[in-house]
Amino acid sequence: ELRNTCHYEKINGIAFPAGFSELFATCSRNDIRVWNALTRQELLRIEVPGLDCNAVTFMTDGKSILSGWSDGKIRAFLPQSGKLLYAINDAHNHGCTALVATNNCQRIVSGGQEGEVRVWRISRQTQIMECSLKEHRGRVDEVRINRNDTQAVSTSYDGSCIIWDIVTHSRIMCMFQSTMFKSVVYHPDESQLLTTGSDRKITYWDCFDGQAIRMLDGSASGEVNTLAITAEGEHFVSAGEDKIVKLWSYDEGMNTYQGVGHSGVISKVCIAPNQQFIVTVGAEGAIFIWHMPKSVLGDK
Repeated sequence: ELRNTCHYEKINGIAFPAGFSELFATCSRNDIRVWNALTRQELLRIEVPGLDCNAVTFMTDGKSILSGWSDGKIRAFLPQSGKLLYAINDAHNHGCTALVATNNCQRIVSGGQEGEVRVWRISRQTQIMECSLKEHRGRVDEVRINRNDTQAVSTSYDGSCIIWDIVTHSRIMCMFQSTMFKSVVYHPDESQLLTTGSDRKITYWDCFDGQAIRMLDGSASGEVNTLAITAEGEHFVSAGEDKIVKLWSYDEGMNTYQGVGHSGVISKVCIAPNQQFIVTVGAEGAIFIWHMPKSVLGDK
């Protein structure tokens, strides 16, 4: 009797459907898996043998699972059956590494190994590239989008973090740091950004003038790979090579809680839409589900 399954290689991404906390998807080598967050059972497995899935996300309406692969294709699957809905061939030359869908479900913004950020107009029948924004010179590791679908922010290993206007297809501002940027999140009021990367620092940026406001030491012993912020914006979570999940208060910049459990480098962290729990995934193929501390939930 099979009791439980999990990935056997490094897990590259986690995604929750918009506003729905009872299931989430993870992606790794060869496959995407969808999990029931309450029973921790695997609900669906989508396999593409021989390829790495670098990024996974849900379309905001929940009607498809979007994924970026090492062969440069963006593939969309149906969330119940796992059938292929469409594939964008040659979306990125050397692999699609980052992916985000707009809130109105009409466009996708993707990032690639070569440094391109591309905007795609999506319908069920057609997937058309609107523009290719080529300013990064290294792998784009994360792309985020603002609430009204006008701007996207991308971080790259080349030490730049760029805010793009995805309506006029132009660069709004660029932020530089001597680091390989690994992760970026918007504060919920979209006045600030948080970034992190190989210099082990967590940096607060002002979205209006691109200035660094504050820097925190995210870790004493290793790169910080991933960030997630609560819906209220009062707390955020970081994790990375030190294998510790850290919960911070946003305004004080203090690390208030730590979670220890991973035996490998933590690659991604995600907070459930209901804010009740945190999911982390790592290089050892483990998925950890953490309770959000009561004091954090009590702030609401």
